[in-house]
Amino acid sequence: MAEVVLIDLFGLKLNSQKNYHQTLNAVRYHYAAKAKFLCIICCSNINCERNNDQDNYELETNNGSSALLREFETVSNPSMAASLYTIKQKIDEKNLSSIKVIVPMHRKTLMKAFIDQLFTDVYNFEFEDLQLTLNGGLLKQSAEINVITAQELEAIQNEIETYLRSLPALKGELTIITSPLISDMFIHGFSTRTGGISYIPTLSSCNLFSSSKRRDPKVVVQENLRRLGIAAGFNVKKFYRIKTDHASDVWVLGSQEPESYDGITTNQRGVTIAALGADCIPIVFADPVRKACGVAHSGWKGTLLGVAMATVNAMIAEYGCSMEDIIVVLGPSVGPCCFTLPRESAEAFHNLDPECVRLFDSPDPYVDIRKATRILLEQGGIPPQNIQDQQQDLKLCTSCHPDKFFSHVRDGLNFGTQIGFISIRE
Repeated sequence: MAEVVLIDLFGLKLNSQKNYHQTLNAVRYHYAAKAKFLCIICCSNINCERNNDQDNYELETNNGSSALLREFETVSNPSMAASLYTIKQKIDEKNLSSIKVIVPMHRKTLMKAFIDQLFTDVYNFEFEDLQLTLNGGLLKQSAEINVITAQELEAIQNEIETYLRSLPALKGELTIITSPLISDMFIHGFSTRTGGISYIPTLSSCNLFSSSKRRDPKVVVQENLRRLGIAAGFNVKKFYRIKTDHASDVWVLGSQEPESYDGITTNQRGVTIAALGADCIPIVFADPVRKACGVAHSGWKGTLLGVAMATVNAMIAEYGCSMEDIIVVLGPSVGPCCFTLPRESAEAFHNLDPECVRLFDSPDPYVDIRKATRILLEQGGIPPQNIQDQQQDLKLCTSCHPDKFFSHVRDGLNFGTQIGFISIRE
């Protein structure tokens, strides 16, 4: 049984208040006993009635129950994007995911197209035809349109993008952490959690990754990225992020893209590359002499597998970079104050350097993946002075600072994501 029942009256006008109340009673009768949220979506602007032939439709009613078992909430906005996004917020506040949409047949495909853009696989939708009457008789509705044209889909996407752009930033202004070691010929930085539009507590507000397991859809993440791009000065249309596998594969941009990789390198101007981070270390690499750059995502597994040096070696092999010229900056990550591993996993860090592990004899020792990364970079040939990992906000533990950073360790499975990014100025 659906947890949420949504009735789509968008663009419809009812002939009588009586029929309106009868319809709500009918829905209550069928769904209110188990539904946790009943909602009506309608239009607050007469201009959004897209088909004037629908103006005199009434809703077919069921007089099964006159008792008001549950209050309906009405969401009325001038656009479908605004209405559905508002409803999504209400659904997320209640942590619900099973949704029945009662919609006129001729609008079902349109409704599905909006839902595909604004919701993720976390939600389960089912659809039911909303029966319409005209002058007291059952109206034969237009057949469902099964295909959205490319032009219609573009219009839907534009409507959603326009609405999302109008939303205010949450949790303060967008903030970017940068390193003075990296030359001004590069655009670079590390995002924080402020200044985006994501509203779910663990994703709020500048979440920069969407997946089927999270409630933030791609369009919201893209709007957060757009705002970051404006603030930093990079082109979001030429943006590539790593496809995490917690390993050490590196994609040299321009070559065939692997299915997964935790490092990217490039010497193309105007192209921005990014590494994800939410406790794992987003690492940025820059060589101002050979005009090349790279990024890496280094969790505890990737650290031990050597993803940082794999990225350095790719820059040397592809662009002729020298160890002495490569600057490496470690972005914010979980610190040894909060990150533990089972003793058998922590042993590899202890073997690398005992200072990488605290309370080694305990079942779950504390591990310093930042110190381990520096040690491996220095052992690989990067000069110590070329590595920045302890300055300003870069050294803050992501788990200890919920006001600044997302954290998997702290927030659990529905965590948000920040990034480290770099590009060569055009």
